[in-house]
Amino acid sequence: MAEGASELILQMVSQLPTRVLILPVFFLAVAVAVATRAADAPGIVKGTDQFEFVYRVKLPEIKGDARVWIPLAKTDAFQTVAEEKLNIPVKWERVQDRDYGNDICVLHPAPEDSGKTVEVRYRVVRKEKAAYSANSAEAARYLQPEKLVPINETFKTLAQKAAAGKTDDLERAKALYDHVIGRMRYDKSGKGWGRGDAMYACDARTGNCSDFHAYFIALARSVAIPARFAIGATIPADKNEGTIDGYHCWAEFLADGRWVPVDISEAWKNPKLADYYFGHNPANRFELTKGRDLVVDPEPASGPINFLAYPLLEMNGEVIKPETTFMFRRIGA
Repeated sequence: MAEGASELILQMVSQLPTRVLILPVFFLAVAVAVATRAADAPGIVKGTDQFEFVYRVKLPEIKGDARVWIPLAKTDAFQTVAEEKLNIPVKWERVQDRDYGNDICVLHPAPEDSGKTVEVRYRVVRKEKAAYSANSAEAARYLQPEKLVPINETFKTLAQKAAAGKTDDLERAKALYDHVIGRMRYDKSGKGWGRGDAMYACDARTGNCSDFHAYFIALARSVAIPARFAIGATIPADKNEGTIDGYHCWAEFLADGRWVPVDISEAWKNPKLADYYFGHNPANRFELTKGRDLVVDPEPASGPINFLAYPLLEMNGEVIKPETTFMFRRIGA
């Protein structure tokens, strides 16, 4: 009842002329909607979410030959993306990677561009994702190994043991999902985590979202279940604006002719939501790119891009991490 009423208020407010908008009422309505959702399922916005997302990069001092690769989000079946502002005060070009069709901004900064800020501002309408129809031609691609997601006997043995007795791909994938939750621990200490390295995740049994999902994808592919990777950000459900701590990633697997989304690291953090995260991505997500080992032209000296959420900056052949900030402002639902 409360959620329906708050959505009705939002709809009515959105139809008012700009000059007569009463901002306190607007933000109160949004706050009620967010609070209702958060009370029902912490961290999750169901149905539809709408927000402004700002991707900001500050260039370091440029000395010599430098290039920067930055993801540019795209519209798909679950998110509608409008680029409200492209503030890129350096020479740049828009390219796509070879295999997944991600849009990528390639900067060619010169020494006089040192310290400049690049900002991409999006307006996004995002829908909650559940299982959806797959193109059968896609399956073969997502059974292939990747540099940090190999297919080998270790993964095959673990996957077969975890899924023993399961009769179809949905049940087998659920068994692998439960196996990852039970085997791994979300822990960003030490070295090696955060690269989406399936072997590291298997051996260390710790890592962040990229490691959880690399491990799951390796297990799934090793027993002939196509699986794939996507990366972007989680939009906080408990507030209406602010900074976002960092990227977030998830996976999908193919079963019964449908792609099924999973978010295993969030399920580990929130065990009561484990059933939800097997088969759903909430609406408070923003996808930047799909896939691993992205092949682009111009190509980085370091080779195919492992995955692309934060910018990749190379200067004189060395990878440097520029200052990067993600911000959001919820504008209604």
